[in-house]
Amino acid sequence: MNNHYQTLILGGGLSGLAAAHTLRHNDPRHRFCILEKSGHTGGVIRTHRDQGYITEIGPHGFLDNCPESKQILAETGLDRECVKAPLIDFVRYVYLHGRLNLIPQTPGKILKAPLIPWQAKLRVLAELWQPVLTGEPTVAKWINHRFGPALLPFVDAVYTGTYAGDFDRLTIDSVMPGVRALEREYGSVLRGLFATLRQKKRREKGAKKVPFTMPAMTSFPAGMQRLPERLTEPLTAGEDLHLNTEILAVQADGTGWQVHTSQGMFRARQVIFALPVNAALQLLGAMDAALPEKAIPETWIATVVFGFDDSVRLPPGFGYLTPEQEQRFTLGSLFSSNMFPGRAPAGHLVFETLVGGRRHPERLKLDDATLTQKALEDVRQILNITKEPTYTTILRSHGGIPQLEKNYPQLLQWRKRFLAAHSGLHIVGFGWEGIGLNDMMKHASRAAMAVLSSSRAGQSGAEIKGIYF
Repeated sequence: MNNHYQTLILGGGLSGLAAAHTLRHNDPRHRFCILEKSGHTGGVIRTHRDQGYITEIGPHGFLDNCPESKQILAETGLDRECVKAPLIDFVRYVYLHGRLNLIPQTPGKILKAPLIPWQAKLRVLAELWQPVLTGEPTVAKWINHRFGPALLPFVDAVYTGTYAGDFDRLTIDSVMPGVRALEREYGSVLRGLFATLRQKKRREKGAKKVPFTMPAMTSFPAGMQRLPERLTEPLTAGEDLHLNTEILAVQADGTGWQVHTSQGMFRARQVIFALPVNAALQLLGAMDAALPEKAIPETWIATVVFGFDDSVRLPPGFGYLTPEQEQRFTLGSLFSSNMFPGRAPAGHLVFETLVGGRRHPERLKLDDATLTQKALEDVRQILNITKEPTYTTILRSHGGIPQLEKNYPQLLQWRKRFLAAHSGLHIVGFGWEGIGLNDMMKHASRAAMAVLSSSRAGQSGAEIKGIYF
């Protein structure tokens, strides 16, 4: 067996598959191989199909606002298969003060909505004169300082929905580096946003005015697992895909890299680390004693799935999130039947309720019957449901969600220095510069293009990401 390649891709999750696709699409002769520890590709992307119900063990979708992701869909034909739920058409809710509060879809409507009193809205404007916080503040501390306490439950809901995290531990420099950069440059986030908008208008002067739009949540008729399945289809087991191959060590040799695995040694001129951040850190720690973090915190969630006959009515929209101050058992619910067609058998609906997260890992230790009972009690009160479910199941995630907390920016700085000192090495994957599917496809595609151009993957500037509930 010839184990010499031009590029080795460590990990067969979405990052590894996106890198492999980009290599093959742009240079069909490029000889690469994916090394994957498990017996399947796709990482944490897993769809559960049972009795006509389609639900997700991992991520439920991704927004259609990333050029690299859109390009991958177009090149694979998945753009003709995908189903979309536009954010502008689907409302979201935050459960606050004992009731569901609708979050309007556009910035103007949010400002006019009676979500917070007018005094609190004036406090938001006072952000223009707040001093810049030094150090590495948590999201909660930073939001309270810049915009006041009234926004805290809504921001809590955002980061509960994104990271299943605790905004008293997540740091603003880690989760929103672009916004933090605006604050530092202009002394105010609002002032920085206004300046950015003015610059954009000057660049687009004379161009046709584009109406305000919002992205759409994207999935597939049979569930999210279709994405890694499609990216795996061109791969051949034993040739450019080696499953059940655990990576034991990575080291440089005179002409490139040696990767030692449970199935022997592989060699290549270039290596793309496409592993989840903690799996990568285990290997990288053996390569550099100066690695600042041997692991970053992770959290897990469980999904309690409820199916009902369609005499039960869900509120319109995507679902709701619950801030910690409401002291609910669940983190929120996704109204799967509302979002995408065909997620439940005819005459039925389904929604997925999330439990656990950074604040309440102890709830994941409950047995299935108790977990289902407590979750059902919670959603009955919130959604005013009196009927018994026709279907329930519990889906437990196969991987943890990286928590971008204290010292995470220092880890990214170490990566930058480490890559500058090691030619032919690229580090992407779940937890590096974000946890979204778009983050993984974007950075993996860029790393693959850098491989083909024999250059280093460009380090993008701090990006200002949109906030969506």
